[in-house]
Amino acid sequence: MDAQQREKIAEGVGIFAALDQSGGSTLQALELYGIDRSQYSSEEEMFDLVHELRKRVISSPRFTGHHILGAILFTGTMDREIEGLGSAEYLWQRKHIVPFLKVDQGLADAQQGVRMMKPIPDLDALLARALAAGVFGTKARSLVQRADERGIAAVLDQQFDYARRILDAGLVPILEPEVEITSPQKQAAEELLRTGITDRLRALPEEAHVMLKLSLPSEPGFYQDLITHPRVLRVVALSGGYNRDKADRLLAQNPGLLASFSRALLEGLSVHQTQTEFDTALGSAIADILAASSTQRSRRRAG
Repeated sequence: MDAQQREKIAEGVGIFAALDQSGGSTLQALELYGIDRSQYSSEEEMFDLVHELRKRVISSPRFTGHHILGAILFTGTMDREIEGLGSAEYLWQRKHIVPFLKVDQGLADAQQGVRMMKPIPDLDALLARALAAGVFGTKARSLVQRADERGIAAVLDQQFDYARRILDAGLVPILEPEVEITSPQKQAAEELLRTGITDRLRALPEEAHVMLKLSLPSEPGFYQDLITHPRVLRVVALSGGYNRDKADRLLAQNPGLLASFSRALLEGLSVHQTQTEFDTALGSAIADILAASSTQRSRRRAG
């Protein structure tokens, strides 16, 4: 594990860029970017187009380590090059941004108010590839739809089981048990989630550190105890379907919680923009999101 990367993630000021769209979220990202389904005829062409979008973001002069701490990549992005370097290498060597990799294979069908991760059969091989590519950490997503105690416990058991394997491989896991923002039981689910995460953090070895990616909470400051937990390197928040303005307002109510936005980060970008227009729009988005999380500058980690 790179000590410089770890220090940047643990102590740096900035935001995370979630550039790991897959499946249906890839279709949505391209449509918002101005590319509809009539413009490609295969999954391969779709992924070529979304890589061009990601490459345009990553190579923009507005996308730098001065404001971006880490970027989460899709496997197909990690396996491709940007300006002659592997994408993860490019992020760190050219931009001083710490690379992460999405490792989950999507969501299983809903049971007990949750959607657990599908099995990750080749996880060990994927982690070895990630290490070889220069990746620092991973991200894996589950979805909580209702405040079902057994369902949430199953989600967290699966998340922490995978996290231990990822830690053993020498990478830092981001656990993402997302709570659906439209759930009528959102706050109750968040309470069960916070308790369950805290209980499982106690069982981690003292030297182990994980990251958490959580939905913006219903109650301001709700995850403060996790933000300062000695086993947690950093807590980041997903935009979860909120537009940028709403996500920024909620983020500003939670000191110490860092943005890790996808849709809200890419909002306003278009394939039809000139490079100058694109860079200006991206820079404005980054500045807005960073301003909403500026209260994290005074964050002090416990332990």
